[in-house]
Amino acid sequence: MFLIVGLVVLLFAPSPWNLVGFLVALALFGGEVAYWTRAMRRRRVQAGAETLIGRRGSAVEPFSRTGQVRLEGESEIWSARTIHGGPVEGAVTVVGVDGIVLVVEPGRGR
Repeated sequence: MFLIVGLVVLLFAPSPWNLVGFLVALALFGGEVAYWTRAMRRRRVQAGAETLIGRRGSAVEPFSRTGQVRLEGESEIWSARTIHGGPVEGAVTVVGVDGIVLVVEPGRGR
C-alpha cells in the first residue's frame, strides 16, 4: 500500500517533495514487509500432515510395528507406525509424522 502511495507522490508532488515523499513511503513499505513477514512466521501450520500431531484415534486392526489407524472425526485411514514396538490395539495418539506415515503412541486415545 505504501509503495503505491510513494509512486503517486513521486509522479504528482512538486519537485523536491516528490522525492522526499517517495523515500518516506519506501521506508514505510519496508517496515510493512518486515511486519507481515514476522507475523506470518509466528502462525502455526494449518494444512498438511503436521496438523495431525496430538490428534487421537484408534487402530483399524491390532498391529505391532506398522499398521493403520483412523483418527477421530475422519473417514480416512492412515498408515502408522509405533516407536515402542509393542502391540497397538484400540486407542492411539499421534506423536509425529514421518512423510505420510503417522507415528503413534498406544493407549492415550479416546
